[in-house]
Amino acid sequence: MSVHDPHAWPPVSNPAPRRLAPGWRWIAELIWRLEHAFERARADARPEEDTRVRIFLIMSVFSAVFVCLALGAAHAALLADRGRFAGGANPNALVRGDLVDRDGRLLATNITHYGLYIDPAEVWDRAAAARQIKRALPRVSWSRLNRVLNGERRLIVMPGLTPSEKASVHALALGGVTFEPEDRRVYPLGTSAEHLIGLADTGGEGVSGAELAFNDEIRAAGRAGQDFVLSIDLRVQGVLENELAAAALENGARGAVGVVTDVHTGEVLGMASWPTFDRDRRGAAPEGATLNRFTSAHYEMGSVFKSFTVAAGLDTGRADMDTLFDASQPFMIGNRRITDFHAQNKVMTLEEVYLHSSNIGTSRLAVEMGPDVMRNYFQRLGLLNAAPMELKESARPTVPRRWDDSTLASLSFGYGAMITPAQLVAAYGALTNGGRYVPLSLRKGGARNPQIRQVVSEQTSLTMLDLMRRNVVRGSGGRAEAPGLRVGGKTGSANKLVNGRYDPTHAVGSFAAVFPADGPVTARRYAIFILVDEPAHYPRTGGFVAAPAVGRIADRIAPFLGVERRADRWRGLDGKALPQDAQVAQRAEGAL
Repeated sequence: MSVHDPHAWPPVSNPAPRRLAPGWRWIAELIWRLEHAFERARADARPEEDTRVRIFLIMSVFSAVFVCLALGAAHAALLADRGRFAGGANPNALVRGDLVDRDGRLLATNITHYGLYIDPAEVWDRAAAARQIKRALPRVSWSRLNRVLNGERRLIVMPGLTPSEKASVHALALGGVTFEPEDRRVYPLGTSAEHLIGLADTGGEGVSGAELAFNDEIRAAGRAGQDFVLSIDLRVQGVLENELAAAALENGARGAVGVVTDVHTGEVLGMASWPTFDRDRRGAAPEGATLNRFTSAHYEMGSVFKSFTVAAGLDTGRADMDTLFDASQPFMIGNRRITDFHAQNKVMTLEEVYLHSSNIGTSRLAVEMGPDVMRNYFQRLGLLNAAPMELKESARPTVPRRWDDSTLASLSFGYGAMITPAQLVAAYGALTNGGRYVPLSLRKGGARNPQIRQVVSEQTSLTMLDLMRRNVVRGSGGRAEAPGLRVGGKTGSANKLVNGRYDPTHAVGSFAAVFPADGPVTARRYAIFILVDEPAHYPRTGGFVAAPAVGRIADRIAPFLGVERRADRWRGLDGKALPQDAQVAQRAEGAL
């Protein structure tokens, strides 16, 4: 019988153990030696040695664990795969490129914000915690804060903390308070260009404006680390917003809309709707403030439509500048009686019809051309379909079903169809750029693969430019003049339909302009359109409520656009009318 030796390892009576890996064999031998040392210390009656050895063992284990943790942390921070751990960045990153204007000025970007979370089980003094958090973060909802603190589980108290707000709360060193990063789209210009830029949601998807229109391209730009460039010029945008708000407030208006475009490329250089609103408080926005009036609001535009009627008459050869129209008495269509707002009570040339904004004259011309011609030109001018621009908000117009003589008369001076300002501005571009319909675009350089069509001849376009300039010099658009910039344009005024009747106290006043109106059809040229919705003060016509704003806008943005000031055959550099003999002399010298 074998004798068991208690100090032997392993006991000789046991079968041989299976072979261990070298690492595990080293650990097993170390444990065996330590245990043997303990037993030897007890046998020699030296318990202090036993204690020292055990302390040494515990310190060794803790040291080994600490070294492993340190090595693991270093590996995760320096050597781990970035794709696996997202580089330590916010896993909810929006991946949207910055939006910038045509010169690279920032319109929208992404900034990491933080969600504030509280686990009430870890908060020692909930009342004190609520007071301290409210002092550090004044905009937090007091009711929401207390509801979470008095709840049973960890919940979000407030999203969207800025880094500075997060630091203020973190400095309180409160138990149970944690933060989670959330990448948010921010708009550093506040309300500026907000209807144009639009909005992206917290999931990184565009929901309105350019953010929605170019959503996929903006995301692609973000993945490539690039910006997405819009057509607007922030300097032009700022002037437009400033003057539009001034016109709306001065006239006590319900709303207003304005735009500046390049008539050759269709690029939108500025677009504004008034009133504006706070993106973070959309629920508190004034009525209609969130609506992009340029693309989505419908109006019977009034006399700005006379440009389309006159252009169709010129282009078809049905009329020229000397064609006479009898406006000495009202024009009767059945029982309907059409009159002029500023009655001249005389036979007028086509030029006089335009300059005096005669409803009678344009109605006679429209009826003479007939429904087929009018419908054809309105269709080609884009007045019967939604404006084909990138914004998803571009709305379809309300157009007549019947095109009888009465309808033609109404359409000739801007009643009978409700269109958007976007449609009107694109149509005016066609009249002033050589006769080509060019879709509007928020993309720098213009729309991709635009469907351009010839609407009127170049000669008709030149004639309309001259006629629009004459209207500012001698007609209803005089208040739109800007010294040396050769502004041309047409006024528009229309009463709104209220309870089945056209109410003169609910009106719109507008002015459609182009500058400079002289030079060849290929010359650099810009359109400005201003519409004031329901001005409170009389007179409510476009020549009074909208034309002055157009003149001020042209005057302020001309340096940004590189438009030089000079005299033309009507006005000097200072904007004053030239004496007739001075006009003749300068014309003879070839100066004009």
